[in-house]
Order: sequence, then C-alpha cells, then structure tokens
Amino acid sequence: MRLSGTLRVLLSALTFIVAVNACGDDHDHSHDRRNAYQKRLLPQTQLPVPTRPLEWGDFNIIHTTDTHGWLLGHQHTSFPEPNYSGDLGDFSSFIALEKDVDLLLVDSGDLHDGTGLTDGYPVGGIDAHDANQFIKELPYDLMAIGNHELYDYINTWDMYTNFVPALDGKYLASNVNITIFDANNNTVDVPVGNRFLKFKTRKGRRITSLGVLYDFTGNDVNTTVQSVANMVQEQWFADAIAEEPDLFLLAGHMPVSFDNWPTVFNAVRAVHAETPIIILGGHSHIRDCNQPDGRSMALESGRYMETIGWLSANLGDSSDVNKSNNITFSRRYLDQNRVTYEYHSQQSNNTFDTTKGQNITEGLLDLSVKYDLSMLYGIAPQDYTISRNPYPSNGSSLTLFVADAMPYALTINNTRANNTNVMITNSGSQRFDIYAGTFDKNDQISASPFLNAFVFIADVPFGVAQQVLPALNGAGADERKRRDLSDVLEERESEMWKRGYVDRRYMEWLDEMDRRHDGAVKRAAQNLTLGYVTSDSCPGIGDDILHAPLASFPTPDFIGSINNAPPSLSNDSLVDLVFVDFIQAQFQTNTTYTDSDVKSYTPVLTNAVLGLYAQEFWN
Repeated sequence: MRLSGTLRVLLSALTFIVAVNACGDDHDHSHDRRNAYQKRLLPQTQLPVPTRPLEWGDFNIIHTTDTHGWLLGHQHTSFPEPNYSGDLGDFSSFIALEKDVDLLLVDSGDLHDGTGLTDGYPVGGIDAHDANQFIKELPYDLMAIGNHELYDYINTWDMYTNFVPALDGKYLASNVNITIFDANNNTVDVPVGNRFLKFKTRKGRRITSLGVLYDFTGNDVNTTVQSVANMVQEQWFADAIAEEPDLFLLAGHMPVSFDNWPTVFNAVRAVHAETPIIILGGHSHIRDCNQPDGRSMALESGRYMETIGWLSANLGDSSDVNKSNNITFSRRYLDQNRVTYEYHSQQSNNTFDTTKGQNITEGLLDLSVKYDLSMLYGIAPQDYTISRNPYPSNGSSLTLFVADAMPYALTINNTRANNTNVMITNSGSQRFDIYAGTFDKNDQISASPFLNAFVFIADVPFGVAQQVLPALNGAGADERKRRDLSDVLEERESEMWKRGYVDRRYMEWLDEMDRRHDGAVKRAAQNLTLGYVTSDSCPGIGDDILHAPLASFPTPDFIGSINNAPPSLSNDSLVDLVFVDFIQAQFQTNTTYTDSDVKSYTPVLTNAVLGLYAQEFWN
C-alpha cells in the first residue's frame, strides 16, 4: 500500500481532524433461475393497498433516481423491504399506462454501484454494463448523469460508448465532459451526453431540457465536472434557453433542497419570468418536494428503487393568455411493488404483466445466475440495521461488523491473530441493512460494497490506542475545542459532500422523520407497516401509502473494538492498531510515523468481511 506523505498517529497529546462517513469454495450454490424468482415478493404478500388514485394532469411524469442497481427489487421479508419488492420488469409493465395526455419517463442519475447486478461482475467486466442493457429497454424520455457514473473512467467511457448512443440524444450531461481521442488521435474534451435537448411531447408541447450534476469533485481523471455557477454563464446555456418553450424540464443529479438548483432556476427565470419549470432532482436519497414559485415544482424521488416519483401538472394550452396564473401541480411518492402498480394501472396479478416486462425480469434473473449472486454464505439469525437499532447493540449492523465480523475475518491465516488489537473503521463502510434469512453474495455486496484495505501499526501503547476512537468522534473536548471542532466538521462535511458522500444527509432525514412522528408510539397506536413518512414543502400528502416511521438512532462517524485483551492489560501494554486505509488521513499527533511503520494487516478487503463471517458463524 502506498501512502502520500507521512501518517500521523495518536501517541500522546491528541488533536483531532475528522471526516464524515464515506461514503476455498465451501459455499452453497444455487443456479436455478426459478428458485431465485421465488425469492421475489409477489402481491399475495400482505402489503397495504393505495387508498386514492393518482392525480392526472394534462402533463405527467414518472420519475426515478439513484437506482444503484436495485433492479431485482428488495427481496427480504422483514419490513420495510416488502414495500420495495417490485423489479424492473414490474416497473416496465407499470409504465405502459395509456391515457390521452402527456406522460414522460425521466431518470436523474446514479445507475452504478449498489448491488450484485452492478458490482458483482466477473473479472474483466465493467460495473453496470450488463445491468444497463435492461435500463435501455425502458422508454425513457430523458436521463441525466450522476456522480456514480464518474468515479471510474472505464465506467464513464462505457456509458459514453455503449449506453448514451442507445438513448438517441436523450441522455444529458450539461456540465460533465469526458476526455477521448479524436479521429486524429488528439485528446479532446466532449460532453458525456447532450448538453441540452429540445423536443415535442405526444400532445405537441415544446420542451427544453437540461441534465445538471451538482458540484462534484470526486470524479476520475479524464472526466470534468463544471460548477453549476459557471455552467449558467456559458454561451451554449444562454442559447439553449433563449427561445421560450411551453415548459422547461430540468433534470439532474442534485438535491431539490439545500443545493444549487436555485442557480439554474434563477438563470432561466431571468429570461422567462412566467414559463412553467419542472425540476427533477436526486443524489441525497430522500423523498422531497418544493415549489420555487407558483408556476414551478421540484421533485426528488428517493433511492434504491424504493420510491417511484409521480408529478402531474395542468399546463393548459400554450395559447392561454393567463400565463401568470399559478399552475396546479400534484406529486406522489409510490412504494415500488406490484400491489402499488396493479392498483394504479387498474390491473390484476393475472393481467398486469406485459411481455416486455416479463422478458426484463427473466433477463435480470439470468444475469443474477451469471454473476452467481445467490451463492449462499449463511443464514442471518435476525435483522441487523445501520440506524434503526442503537449502536452498540445486538441489533446493530455496525456492532456486528466491527465487534464480531472484523475480528474474525481479518485474523484468518494472520500471524498476528493472537496479538491484542484495537480495530477501527468508519461507519459509512456499511451501506445497507442485513435482514434475517439467506445472506448471499448479493446481500454481501449491498451491505458492504467498498473495496478498502486494512492496515496496522504495531506496538502502540494501549493507553494511546484506546483514545483514538473517542478522539476521532470528538469525545472529551472542552467547550472551546468543541467550537473549533464544529468548524472543522462543517468544513469536512462540505468537502465529503462534494466527493459524493450522502449518508449524513439521508440519516438526518430519517432522524427528523422519527422525531416528527414520535417513532414507536405512533407505530403502536396506528398498527401500520414500517416505511417512509414524508414531510416536504409541497401541499397535500405526498406518500402514496401511510406508514409508521422507521426508528432512527444516532450513529458515530467511526466505530471500533478491542480484541484479545487479557485482564492484566495495562496502558503501557503494546497492541496492534488496525484501521481501514480510508480513514488514515484522520489520524494526527505530534509524533510522526513514516510509511514504513504502516503495514498491510490482511489481504481481506472490507467488502469480503461479512461473507467470511457468515460462512463461519451463520451455517
């Protein structure tokens, strides 16, 4: 492992710099596609039924964002997972809705990174290349690029060469370029997709669209992201918005609240004060809606194929004289399952599926078999959650990972296994909950997808090593230091946000939801199934199904445990300080270690830890 500069480690007086979360073959194998299909939760699963039809206008949009490979749906039986048990084939059948009005299908980015269908490719493959073939089967009218399309140049190149052409101009990347070789073998920067798109709808409405990425800085070499503020100063932008359409449709991978959509909105409004504007955002993984003014609406539709967004508007005829009147909008957050789809399409389980939808489901199941995603590591004895159980506790997946799984998996065939160690990692290494029942390759990838290495420093005094974790989490600071720390945290949070880490924003949303609805008290009183309970800035009730809110407990940025500690351990005893390389920059003191002091602890990476543990203890 190569380190830039020197790594400073706590060794006496501790100072603190913190980062928020970053984001032998003994297995049982199942290659039966039909067995895999049986894992899907069909409508006979007791799911709540919507109580009111969708509000249709003369202009309507179905919206997806941050799907991250969840194309076979959420397959476990513990709630809230059944709420999201539809797959992309079911979704394809749903969007075959027919009415004599405009109905567009729009996506706001992040097709890569999240499940085995994207990340489980064999050696020599490319993330999401195979899964995206099924996305191309859907009749999207508009798609925008996300930050997860840019972490690895090979993924961006694959999108540019194999995915974008299939969308025939409908894939937008207004402020994102890729460096390629031209016909003369010279390097040139070109947009990954179109900068803008002008088109007419089925009913003849003239649409001008952009596809904007937030101010992302974690992109790979040979890709470029222009800031939103600079983008709106470009001549092409002025030219694109100069002619007034019937509607500006601004799609992009940027949250509709607390980000830079106002920069784009105001730039358009400066030229067209009354033209309807619809914004479709993403990235922060939450359900959200606001109205910048009376003739606009901005919608964000969650994450992981949990939520399908619905937006409708009564735009009227383009010749209407009262163009300054407020527009009637509606929005709805649909739980992504067949019960929802069948209700709103007025179909039964026997009549709902289209041939294309069935073919997509079959193809995804074939891909699951090709990637061996049903390879079984073990049977999880219970649910383990990131934030719905307190940390530390027996139901916490963070506790499971750092106190049980890491000490076992990292010491397999390790000559230092019997040494006392202090192990530390970032809680953001865990991306999704673990549910009771089968724990297979797909679950492993979904729960802990990151490819980080573990390193260690030998012979650290235990008295010092045990102070590292609380120092990283800011414990024990006096009032002045807490004020200083607050500034550091705010700056670091901003930096990590720019690099693409959204966990903190999503967790804050869950916390607010739990506080607002009184958590367990409301859950017991109403006897509702668990799910999202959305409060946004748009009028009316947005959630399609009434749920009880998910419990939410605070999670520290860093987690750790002490292992193999004898009762006689003193502060002067020497231990191994083991930590994930991702957080190496967060260690700092007045004593400096060189690169040679930091060594690889194990070849096991973070994404393999849970599988190794499950194979040993859940069989």
